[in-house]
Amino acid sequence: MSTQANDPRQPSAVKPFVAPAVNPQDLPVDYSGFIAVVFGIAGVMFRYKLSSWLAIIFCAQSLANMRNIENDLKQISMAMMFAIMGLVTNYLSPARPGAKS
Repeated sequence: MSTQANDPRQPSAVKPFVAPAVNPQDLPVDYSGFIAVVFGIAGVMFRYKLSSWLAIIFCAQSLANMRNIENDLKQISMAMMFAIMGLVTNYLSPARPGAKS
């Protein structure tokens, strides 16, 4: 029995898949990048270590799921700067007055 003779598909009609072009304004919002910015700013302003570490984690997640290289890279780099600035101010600056260690 020949399966080639009974195959209804036509190999000559096969076309490779081409993803449709999507406008960068129509892409979904990068929530992990936005959350990273919020946590980064909270880490710097309120000196929360956990917030700065969460900002770095959300930056890594946003970097892994990046869709638009130009806009997302700006947002991720800003969030990473806030997160690193928060960690530097938390770990390398003198302790706050009245804070328990």
